[in-house]
Amino acid sequence: CAEWGQPRASLQGRPGTPPAVAPALPGASLQEIPTARRAPGGHAPCKCWHFSRLERALSLDEKGWRKRRFRTSREDLTVRNGASPSGASLQDEAPGTPARSGSPPCLSASLQEIPTARRAPGSGGPSSWGNCLSGMISTSLDLLHREGASAGSTPRLASLLSPRPLPAMARNMASEGLRTANKVDPDHADYKLRLQARLFRAHSSLGPGRPPSPLAYDDCSLHSSRSTFSLLAPIRAKDVRSRSYLEGSLLATGALMGADELARYFPDRSVALFVATWNMQGQKELPPNLDELLLPAEADLAQDLYVVGVQEGCSDRREWEVRLQETLGPHYVMLYSAAHGALYMAVLIRRDLIWFCSEVESSTVTTRIVSQIKTKGALGVSFTFFGTSLLFITSHFTSGDGKVGERLVDYSKTVQGLALPKNVPDTSPYRSDAADVTTRFDEVFWFGDFNFRLSGGRAAVEAILKQDLSSSVQALLQHDQLTREMQRGSIFKGFQEPDIHFLPSYKFDVGKDSYDTTSKQRTPSYTDRILYRSRHQGDICPVKYSSCPGVRTSDHRPVYGLFRVKVRPGRDNIPLAAGKFDRDLYLLGIKRRISREIQRQQALKSQHASAICTVS
Repeated sequence: CAEWGQPRASLQGRPGTPPAVAPALPGASLQEIPTARRAPGGHAPCKCWHFSRLERALSLDEKGWRKRRFRTSREDLTVRNGASPSGASLQDEAPGTPARSGSPPCLSASLQEIPTARRAPGSGGPSSWGNCLSGMISTSLDLLHREGASAGSTPRLASLLSPRPLPAMARNMASEGLRTANKVDPDHADYKLRLQARLFRAHSSLGPGRPPSPLAYDDCSLHSSRSTFSLLAPIRAKDVRSRSYLEGSLLATGALMGADELARYFPDRSVALFVATWNMQGQKELPPNLDELLLPAEADLAQDLYVVGVQEGCSDRREWEVRLQETLGPHYVMLYSAAHGALYMAVLIRRDLIWFCSEVESSTVTTRIVSQIKTKGALGVSFTFFGTSLLFITSHFTSGDGKVGERLVDYSKTVQGLALPKNVPDTSPYRSDAADVTTRFDEVFWFGDFNFRLSGGRAAVEAILKQDLSSSVQALLQHDQLTREMQRGSIFKGFQEPDIHFLPSYKFDVGKDSYDTTSKQRTPSYTDRILYRSRHQGDICPVKYSSCPGVRTSDHRPVYGLFRVKVRPGRDNIPLAAGKFDRDLYLLGIKRRISREIQRQQALKSQHASAICTVS
């Protein structure tokens, strides 16, 4: 070293001598360059030592920079679009384009790691080792520029130290520049953990097919709090503030029974109705499964409203209702149930439709001379659904082949004796007749064991039954007492019956498909019927009318009908049910449904466990 007067090799180990230059690691920074030291005796610092050490540090740091560098916004975007990263780097190194970073490459690992200024303990003014280090770097750079100009530094080092402008930073918080600044290199230790967390957050949403969560909105407006994937219809605040629905207007916005709600639930303004009648013959044993009755195979969809009437019902009425609730499941609730002796009626409705029903009312009529014996009579249940009033009547008329007159009397007593409606107003009072309950409702369904028989004797009926089904049914109806009386106008005035395409529902041997083989040899007959009447022509459309031949626990086969019933908007100024239903029955039906499913699964497991494979 000419500055010290001795060769550089001979100065190693002397006090005050600059230490040996250790090999600089990739990514070495200017922070590691020692400050200028003076030689013993007050000599000036060794400039050549500074220059050679700084040049080597910059050279090695450039190699580390080329080997390991961060992606720019443009390169990251190119890779995201599926292009090769190498192509992006060639574009970045082209003349006229900014460098890979806004700062010189040799400062990439150093200047970015300088912490913020800290106050030196015990000093009054702000003192920071980062500021001192920045000044040290500036001094070293100035020295490097001066010595490079005098000693003829290499063009490579001069190009590395030449100042370059920083790229413009977008003010948008979602810019690509800020997003790439938070990326983690694949060789980083925490890369996999951060990648898993990132994937977890990405897949924790509703998926690509669903709209994004409202919590992810960028704007902070009130509209961002509204759900974009809820199936519930939005409710406007001005509609909530409106009080017009209290006036009972049909067209009031926000009316519970109004046109808006009706259109939201029933765009075609028709409700699916299931009506069934069954004479249970007082049997204690119930069918093991009611699916054939309530969920017939011909119907792909369940109905909106289920009304089941029973004559000579089982002794345990509550068990019968539990079985109905269990079969239909948690989507339905028991809106109302009533009984009159051995006559039962249950009304089940979809649980989201209970808010659109008025109070349910009922009335009974006994047709026997001795009123205490309630095996014969009628039970009526009525309520208003939206703006359509409904009446359901189940009856058990006098039995006997030749007692047609007594059955006509039972009908007259029923239409005159049922005191309905009571508190719920009539939707069309000018069309009502005080002597006929069926005229006081929009839609009426009358079903039960009417006991009308097939005339002509057992032998004639059996001969017709041997023919094919379509021709035999038409031939049998020519002997039907009820059809004949309805044509005369002596009973069920204004009522209609869907077309019959099933065999007579009475009288079977219990547990068998054969008609009565006892000594009485009763004639097979269509005793169980479903009739309907409407104030407006075309409001009721029959969809299916059939029987359940698989239910054999009684001498009667259940008969059911599927209907589409027109519904009109109504007013809110009527006594509302307000969501009332049989909660205890609902919970009991759900528990029964779960327990039966558990028993079924356990039975399947036991069958698999007890299976024995034999080789012959």
